[in-house]
Amino acid sequence: MPPADRETMTIQDNSNTWLTAKRLRVHGTILLVCLWSLYVWNLATPGLRDRAGNLKGTDFLHFYTLGCLARAHDGTALYDMNAQAALAAQRVPQAAGIRYLPLYPPQVSIFFAPFAYLSYPVALAIWWSLCASAYGLCCFAVWRACRNLQPYGALVFLLAASFPAFFHLIAWGQTSVLALLCFTAAFHFFRKQRDFLAGVCLGCLVFKPQLAIAAVVLFWMLARWKVLVGAIVAAAIQLSIGILYYGGESLHRWWELLRHANELLPLLEPKPYQTHSLRTFWTMLLPWPTASIALYIVTSGLVLYFLRACWSREFVPLSLKYSALLLATVLIAPHLTVYDLVALAPALLLLADWVIGQSATNVARALATLLYFVYALPLIGPFARWTHVQLSVVAMLATMFLIWRIAIDSGGDRKLGRTTPVSTAAGLG
Repeated sequence: MPPADRETMTIQDNSNTWLTAKRLRVHGTILLVCLWSLYVWNLATPGLRDRAGNLKGTDFLHFYTLGCLARAHDGTALYDMNAQAALAAQRVPQAAGIRYLPLYPPQVSIFFAPFAYLSYPVALAIWWSLCASAYGLCCFAVWRACRNLQPYGALVFLLAASFPAFFHLIAWGQTSVLALLCFTAAFHFFRKQRDFLAGVCLGCLVFKPQLAIAAVVLFWMLARWKVLVGAIVAAAIQLSIGILYYGGESLHRWWELLRHANELLPLLEPKPYQTHSLRTFWTMLLPWPTASIALYIVTSGLVLYFLRACWSREFVPLSLKYSALLLATVLIAPHLTVYDLVALAPALLLLADWVIGQSATNVARALATLLYFVYALPLIGPFARWTHVQLSVVAMLATMFLIWRIAIDSGGDRKLGRTTPVSTAAGLG
């Protein structure tokens, strides 16, 4: 078979794996219909409360309220739960009694200020549209960079639309799509070897600082100073916007809240089974706080070890390296809710592209199976209320381990001058 044919080998023609394109298409269609038809039915009620009694858009109310504060230039209420609850009830009467823990930095409220000029239903509809468009743009941009996925545009679109993390992003009205934009832009700058600009994109994650921890630690360990300088510049500019608008006291109050965030976790995570990181994995599994925190630190260190090993090997394709970074980002984040898993969309695409280019090797089949579980297991996250085991975290950790093994084998074989499917992966970089 000519090399070009091997590089575009279809997953459907691989009779040695259960994960065929036809099966993925069927599963994706079922998931798409079930998730979105049930959600539309849940929203099909008069007023702003859905059939479950929740406010439509849920968390978007918090951002809408922050925008109202920014419009009024009221920095004193940015970190006052009671004041925000009163303002939310005033602007959206059906939101009376809803309270949110204000943990976002000041500049986030300024970003949402334009929405405060609109009614809540109109603002929510626009935000949903923007989130869906930005998510689609990110998936399209990464897909365009994946040579082996080019014949599967329709399947990629189907699976992207039915991705459980995307569903939760829309259902919760959250801001995780902004983090996805940062990660997608950073990936494309890394492809062009523009470290400073990639760092600028990663520094924009300061509005969700827990998602920047893995990247900061990685590039510090690798002494990639251009990335770190770019991140510092971007973060400083963002935070300066809040200072210029509200004054320095707002930033100080945000920092004080972050320092005591551990004490506020019961308010921040009322439903821990909706979280998908190593910290909450061990917290749900073990009833002893000291032991769970210790295991969180140990396993996070192991994940960072895997991550550094991948990035420090010259012959590992960027598709594997960047996927490892995104998995590590999710795993070691001290707080990560199900909608934040949307940040894994580029990793799923990049790893799927790598798998197709491996000519059905055993390691490719194993990775494909793990990708399926990483994609789908957040659906059964609520069962962790009874099992106390968040299986999505297990799948992500196993995927991280397998990428590390691939990276080790890839570097060794290439240095010895051997040609293997791993070292000749049709990856990026």
